[in-house]
Amino acid sequence: MNKMLLIIQREFTVRVKKKSFIILTILMPFILAALVFVPIWLATIEDDTQKTVALYDATGRYAAGFKDDHTYRFVPIADPENPAYYADSSQVEAVIAINADLARQRDGVTIFSHKEVAAGLLSYVENVLNEQVRRDKLAATGINGIEQILEDVQSEVKVNTVKRNAEGDAQSSNTDIAIAAGFIFTFMIYMFVMSYGGMVMQSVMEEKTNRIVELMVSSVKPFQLMMGKIIGISLVGFMQMLIWGIMLFAIMFVANTVFGLSADTSASTAAMSGGMGQVDMAVAAASSGGNEVYAAISGLPFLEMGLCFALYFVGGYLLYASFFAAVGASVNEQEDSSQFMMPVILIMVFGLYAAMGSVENTNGPLAFWASLFPLTSPIVMMVRIPFSVPLWEELLSLALLYATALLSIWGSARIYRVGILMYGKKPTLKEMLRWMRY
Repeated sequence: MNKMLLIIQREFTVRVKKKSFIILTILMPFILAALVFVPIWLATIEDDTQKTVALYDATGRYAAGFKDDHTYRFVPIADPENPAYYADSSQVEAVIAINADLARQRDGVTIFSHKEVAAGLLSYVENVLNEQVRRDKLAATGINGIEQILEDVQSEVKVNTVKRNAEGDAQSSNTDIAIAAGFIFTFMIYMFVMSYGGMVMQSVMEEKTNRIVELMVSSVKPFQLMMGKIIGISLVGFMQMLIWGIMLFAIMFVANTVFGLSADTSASTAAMSGGMGQVDMAVAAASSGGNEVYAAISGLPFLEMGLCFALYFVGGYLLYASFFAAVGASVNEQEDSSQFMMPVILIMVFGLYAAMGSVENTNGPLAFWASLFPLTSPIVMMVRIPFSVPLWEELLSLALLYATALLSIWGSARIYRVGILMYGKKPTLKEMLRWMRY
């Protein structure tokens, strides 16, 4: 045990002292936060230059619908063919030419410009014209009040979702937020297993290539060496993710303050509490715009999600890291590992797609069996947990996962003890199975 602890300590200290680890650990939270807040910040920055758009309306029916704003100023013209509008030095952004009644001739409008037309301008023009054509067509029917009738017919029903138990306690819920929460944990497991599992394989291959492993196995058992590497690298990952979590929390807190994205729900909660029942409060929270997200998030089973995430996180990593360690011990070069890694990667990708496909029906056959199959359960089950999975399914899934992980560690250890001392030959799958029987 002491020897394995020394290996764990060595694997941990060597990696956390690398410059690449330190730089990535510090920069990654800022990169992730930038991906969220920079687009929001850029969207708030408006171009203060008002562009001129020339408008030619041969019908006289549509020009009144174009209103000036801070972005565009619409100027009526009499000659859309004037070449001055299309010179590179022209101050006119574009020329809108309406040549026919659009209710009868749909292609009777064209936008001319000496460069590509901005998407915002094109969208605005289409909206204005479509709205006017719609009003013209409704007026042509001769039915009084038809526009109001259609608005009433086309109005959509807003459905509030509330979780309620047998005791009558109710909480606001949101399907999209539950899906997002499940996918966050799913992608964390997927990325961790892929990244740090590959690190285990790379470490084994480096020591095997440098012949350092020959000295190490003279004083430590191969199983201890393999488990020391797996556990040591996992601790590196846990520490890195813990640092990322703390830094992201701090960055998000500062960014929320700067960008004003946080919402104070205390006032609205107090206002709703007077004389309202629990169900009414939940429905009101679900209907109250900015409070909907916070009410739905507070209704998620955080304790269950956190506990299951930790268990599936560890079980999935042990399972796949043992595969990676066995592959690293069996091959001599990085290129040789592709034939063994491809099935493992395909299984993980299938698990990711199964998780995506299970969103629409979290209790369907795909979601059920993929969350029990040990090779995909760490990825798929995390998508289902926010939608309340029966306890027996979770326990059965975890039992199968850890039983398979232990079996995989046993088989990988037997391959590892032979493979780390094999050089100059590419092993086949048949030979690797024979190594397990030695």
